[in-house]
Amino acid sequence: MEYKTHGVCAREIKFDLDGDTIKSVEFIGGCSGNTQGVARLVEGMKVDDAIARMEGIRCGAKSTSCPDQLAQALKEATGK
Repeated sequence: MEYKTHGVCAREIKFDLDGDTIKSVEFIGGCSGNTQGVARLVEGMKVDDAIARMEGIRCGAKSTSCPDQLAQALKEATGK
């Protein structure tokens, strides 16, 4: 699945789900170390748990962040 981000440095998030589990995540653009870290931390995690942990995280003065955008992508993909 692909999600075009809004308001962050990463341009896009590519991810795969296996039912309600996150199989893989790849951020296109953004802060490489941080986005790789987020991606690895959520792989194998249940979608609902990932959304609960990441939704609402802000990056500096921005109203969103790469983790928040991943939560939005997961919500959109699962209809939550």
